[in-house]
This record gives sequence, C-alpha cells and structure tokens, in this order.
Amino acid sequence: MKPFLFLSARPEVEAVGPEYESVRRAMGLDAGRLEHVRLDVDPLGDLRLDEVAGVVVGGSPYNVTTPEASKHPVQRRVEADLARLAEDAVERDHPLLFTCYGIGVLTRVLGGVVGTEHGEEAAAVEISLTPDGVADPLVGELPRRFHALVGHKEATERLPADAVLLASSAACPVQVYRVGRRVYATQFHPEVSTHDFVARAQVYRHHGYFPASELRAVSERLAAASVTEPQRLLRRFVELADA
Repeated sequence: MKPFLFLSARPEVEAVGPEYESVRRAMGLDAGRLEHVRLDVDPLGDLRLDEVAGVVVGGSPYNVTTPEASKHPVQRRVEADLARLAEDAVERDHPLLFTCYGIGVLTRVLGGVVGTEHGEEAAAVEISLTPDGVADPLVGELPRRFHALVGHKEATERLPADAVLLASSAACPVQVYRVGRRVYATQFHPEVSTHDFVARAQVYRHHGYFPASELRAVSERLAAASVTEPQRLLRRFVELADA
C-alpha cells in the first residue's frame, strides 16, 4: 500500500514530535506508513501526489492574515508550498486534509476570505454537523453534535464558492468544509486528545491563544473536557483514501 504524508509547519521543536505522534495514532498507522516532512525546515519540493495515498497538513502558530511584509521568509515559503499542494490536490481530487492553520491557506487559494472575527481560545467546543456534513462520507461518520479542541486567532469568514460547509460551532461558523470529493479542511484539531492539547498549551502559552497567566486554569478545563470523537475523522480519512 502507498504511504501517507504528514506535513508539519511548527517552528517550536518541542511541539513537532508530539503532533506527529498524535496524527499517527489517530490515523491508526505505524511510523513506516506515515512519512513526515517539516515544512518549516525543508521545502516541499516536487511532490508527486500519485505516490502517496493521502496527505494531512498539521497546525501552526503562523497566521495567513499576517500582513505579507511582516511574515517571516519561512512562513511565506511554507504558504507557497501549501498553496501549490492545494491547487494540485483540488485539480486531481486527491485525498488531502488541512487542519487549523491549513484551512486558512486553502480558503485563500480558493478565493474565500480569512479574518480574525471568529477566533477561538484554547478550549473544547461543541461542533454541529450541517445536513451536508451528515451525508458526507468522511464527516458523516461523526455524531451530529460532538466536542472538539480548538485554539486559533483567525478563521474562514467567507467560504470559497465551490466549498461545501460540513460543520460549524457557535463562535466559528466554518469548522469543516469539503472541496470536490476528497479535499477537506477542518478548523478544529482532529488529532489531539485532551492530554495532548494540555501539553501543547504549555508550549504555546505565550503565543496569545489565551492569557499566559491562565495556563493552569486553561489546562484544568482542557483536561476535564470529554473529547472522544474527532480522532475518528483521521481513521476514516485513511479508510476512504485506501479504498
């Protein structure tokens, strides 16, 4: 069987390994079948999508709404690589799942609007499927309502014209959408357990996702949350890509 590819874009080295492991476990793959490229370190290069079963893009402290002149050169390269990947996957209708930061890249590539109106602090929030989400082969595997872990400063404010809205939350109208049959984007993090997210909150306590002085209270709220469903999304992604 073809391998899957995980693309990360986190400059914080202490967050990189745990994110990969969270994704690998949620996908139900061994390390030999989930390749990993750190886009903050290595350019994507000439990726041949036909050589991988599917691609998952992780989160990042980068924000696509940062003015171009203020973006670090690495961020500009990462976004150019992800934009090229998105265009190729949409054209080929190849299995691709963008998460969190990546949804902003995809939204812009497809002509939608990303802004800061619908940011969410690090928390477990209730996600509701739309009727299209209930009928979707990937997202429809989840309950109509479930809790997922979020933490983002920006979000999709206007869907791309060809996108199908699959899920929303009270504070963030666009939590999941699909383009074509097999390209997806989620605003929430489908890969993490609450334990994983508490550890990630410690790494990013000074990045503005919540007041750093509230780390203990945020960690306690996250640890007490019941988040059991989102990881099924990644396992289902593998099943559909392998079919």
